[in-house]
Amino acid sequence: MRQGDGDPGRVARHIDDGERRRRLGARHGLAAGVGGGVDGSLAAARAVVCLHATEPASVHLSAWARSGVARDEVDRALYAERSVVKQLAMRRTVFAFPAELLPAVWGSASARVAGQQRRRLAQEMQRAGIAADGETWAEQQLETVRQMIADDGPLTTAQVRAALPELDARVTRGRGTYQADVAVAASVVVALAASGAIVRGENDGGWKTSRPRWTDAAQWLGEPPAPLSETEGYAALVAAWLRAFGPGTEADLVWWLGATKAAVRRALCDVDAVPVSLDSGGAGWVLPDDVDPVPEPGSWVSLLPALDPTTMGWKERGFHLGPHAESVFDRNGNGGPTAWADGRIVGVWCQPDGGEVEVVLVEDVPPATKRALDDKAAELTAWLDGEVVRSIYLSPLARTHLGRA
Repeated sequence: MRQGDGDPGRVARHIDDGERRRRLGARHGLAAGVGGGVDGSLAAARAVVCLHATEPASVHLSAWARSGVARDEVDRALYAERSVVKQLAMRRTVFAFPAELLPAVWGSASARVAGQQRRRLAQEMQRAGIAADGETWAEQQLETVRQMIADDGPLTTAQVRAALPELDARVTRGRGTYQADVAVAASVVVALAASGAIVRGENDGGWKTSRPRWTDAAQWLGEPPAPLSETEGYAALVAAWLRAFGPGTEADLVWWLGATKAAVRRALCDVDAVPVSLDSGGAGWVLPDDVDPVPEPGSWVSLLPALDPTTMGWKERGFHLGPHAESVFDRNGNGGPTAWADGRIVGVWCQPDGGEVEVVLVEDVPPATKRALDDKAAELTAWLDGEVVRSIYLSPLARTHLGRA
């Protein structure tokens, strides 16, 4: 059987939903029975390929959930050690990647996003009458901003805009309730950041805000390796994803990577992925050395933030989400803060104005599990130390619980 063709025939073996949940708990650093998590922010990111960073607080909360790490230790990994680096990548989303994975990302998922952003910028400038030749204008401005950040940076987007009046304009994007005026300077910076030429350096805000000082990538990372080729980059990402999330379907990978079926099928071939059958009836994929059954990791609970990789890592989430999508996910498919038990989402969590973490269950759980979740909520409350995280991706159930529906 050719890898990547999606044919469920001639599978290596069957991996049921129970085993998928066991793998999830052990490999994502969540199951106490396999060492009580992982050691530090970098290990937390490696456990799930990369951490979601759309909301800055999620990086800290995801790292805490897997390693118990303190907030200042997450900041140290991001800004002092620079072992974890924020990068715009799959699905035009910001992630916090282990630094060693950046060449693969830059050559594949980020390169795809960078191309999309450059084309969009060129088209918008032409439509708005700012440039007669949008492509030429975009290339010139991208190079101007890149050179300015290399020479005079780190710089905030506001400083870039102030230094280059031609970027102090706005264009309208979207329609209806999604319509917004977007600064041209921000669009240029985003396209440049996606390419890997600049990175998010020191943060001018607190741990819950995103006010990056844009920094030349070589200055921040110390002459990083060149990007891999597109084929090599996608193969490296698919291998990392299968190690953490496998088995998964072709549809899972296409969605997670924000890539084409052709790219995913080629990558599955390149890593010699092996097909297995799933309870859903479809074919899943694992790495060739990852076919054997995995042991039971023991009972565990966890509280994960909005958009956590474990919540969002698959497109087809039935094995861990069950019938709870409408309670946990918003209309755009964004998962809010979740409560987990033994590889399944059993509830959500939120914070009233007082700051105490509260778990709201979506199904009945055994008394011991309820006590464990309450203990975990108390632990997170203490870790937050009075801070309240206001996620825009609060789950529908949490909104109802807080009276914000």
